[in-house]
Amino acid sequence: MKIYQALLAALFSLVLAACATTQGSTDAPVFNPDAQAMTQYHIGVDDLLEVSVWNNPDLSVKVPVRPDGRITVPLIGDVVAGGKTPDQVSADIKERLKSFIRDPQVAVIVTELRSHEYLLRVRVTGAVRNPVSIPYHQGMTVLDAVLAAGGITEFAAPDRTELYRKTKSTTSSYAVQLGQILQDGKLGTNYPVQPGDVITVPQRSF
Repeated sequence: MKIYQALLAALFSLVLAACATTQGSTDAPVFNPDAQAMTQYHIGVDDLLEVSVWNNPDLSVKVPVRPDGRITVPLIGDVVAGGKTPDQVSADIKERLKSFIRDPQVAVIVTELRSHEYLLRVRVTGAVRNPVSIPYHQGMTVLDAVLAAGGITEFAAPDRTELYRKTKSTTSSYAVQLGQILQDGKLGTNYPVQPGDVITVPQRSF
């Protein structure tokens, strides 16, 4: 009986340890730096597009998206672009050009993101030298954003830095050990940022 109880106690301890390990892992933020990759970008009004038709330079144009969400392409006229991805617009143009050109090869590139400019930004606030709102670039990290803000001030409490990320239903915050990143090169919390993120560096208490 004693052996049986000891085995039960050992098994219970193992289960508790496993639960504790699983619970702790949920504290680590899961980041996807490609969550808003430009391949999924939806074109908006005022965006500037470049339409290229291979071997047909006369059909290749640079055009803004009009308030009605359309662009004008030589030979085929108006094409709906607003609300679609560049690949979808490219496919529409290609399909309509088939009536005039054999096997047209079309590429649509967004050269200026005018409609979504503020959705595709990262903001740095608090005890930094120059609070900024900077355009998001793929691969950007917390350190990149803080350096773009001129670094921290002498009044900062860098290891209490927070990264705030808004989703459809809630806003999550993640602790950033900015002091360790800047002073010791410990990059464990130098998270990749995403469009819309806000990094806040608090002031230290006096």
